[in-house]
Amino acid sequence: MAGSSYLFTSESVSEGHPDKVCDRISDEIVDLYFREALAQGFSPTDIRVACETLATTNRVVIAGETRGPKSITPDMVIERARAAIKDIGYEQDGFHWKTANVEVLLHAQSTDIAAGVDASGNKDEGAGDQGIMFGYACRETPELMPAPLLYSHKILHLMAAARHSGKEPKLGPDAKSQVTLHYVNGQPVEATQIVVSTQHLDADMTSKDVRAVVEPYVRQALPGEWITPKTVWHVNPTGSFVIGGPDGDCGLTGRKIIVDTYGGAAPHGGGAFSGKDPTKVDRSAAYAARFLAKNVVAAGLAERCTIQIAYAIGVSEPLSLYVDLHGTGHVDQAKLEAILPELMSLKPRGIREHLGLNRPIYARTAAYGHFGRAPDADGGFSWEKTDKLAPELARAF
Repeated sequence: MAGSSYLFTSESVSEGHPDKVCDRISDEIVDLYFREALAQGFSPTDIRVACETLATTNRVVIAGETRGPKSITPDMVIERARAAIKDIGYEQDGFHWKTANVEVLLHAQSTDIAAGVDASGNKDEGAGDQGIMFGYACRETPELMPAPLLYSHKILHLMAAARHSGKEPKLGPDAKSQVTLHYVNGQPVEATQIVVSTQHLDADMTSKDVRAVVEPYVRQALPGEWITPKTVWHVNPTGSFVIGGPDGDCGLTGRKIIVDTYGGAAPHGGGAFSGKDPTKVDRSAAYAARFLAKNVVAAGLAERCTIQIAYAIGVSEPLSLYVDLHGTGHVDQAKLEAILPELMSLKPRGIREHLGLNRPIYARTAAYGHFGRAPDADGGFSWEKTDKLAPELARAF
């Protein structure tokens, strides 16, 4: 779309959104299995978790398949769920970390699936499922992410930090944001529409009152020159938003896959991330695809990059690798497709080892996006690093 003028919109939802509560609980279970494995000498490569969570009024149901240390009990799972709900901030009559009924329906992983994934003899470890995964990067922001999504995330992240610190005690955990940007010649230049809907604990607050609270965080999140007198604001446009979270709307794991990735600016293979250990290529290969795409752009090989990787269950080698530089590339795409697998193994085990995914790093990914976040000291968001691969790619061309 370079050279054109257009509007593009992306949304985000907060950690207290019902679906994100479920994503957080599911990822806490993944982390629980890795922590227990590392503490007890159980090989983290043998951990298997496929955990789904449903949350509604004062009720949480956790279901799925697992493999790991026998010491992990339903009570431990319930404890992690309650801790997550408490950390998010739910202490309301309709959804409270202490009183919610938490039911655990986890059982052993299917032996048929395990046989397709586990390495044996001369057989390398296979992918945990079939599917297609996409990675994307662009030069719209320093984080090499699409601007509407990145700034939608930042608005809510800033609001949540203020709520947790006690600075904004009237804000509730449940919130959504949406940013519409005007693009000229392929680059964002202004915000035309801003939407923020947030739960508030004071029932007497009007939409005008809520705007007075949230507007400073919106202005802090976006580049200052993008908000103009023409920018249209929609803050709690339906009015009162007191009943929030799972008490107001049922939540499920994996329902915010566009929020989790690129805000609609890039294709999506359809697989969710949260609640899955990294043998599931829905998660690990999507992280690998982002890692490769980001490093291609960081190396100066293109302004935009989309990467697709495809897998078959039980097969270790990817079925295909596709690179699209969207007409912004400075190198041959076919050569790039040949070089990338030489610099990073795209087998499931190779991805996990390269990115260090066999550890408890997943709960922190459950809200505000899996991409565009700074790598942390514990190994989280390793797929955002550009310090090693980008120089290698630059040298290769």
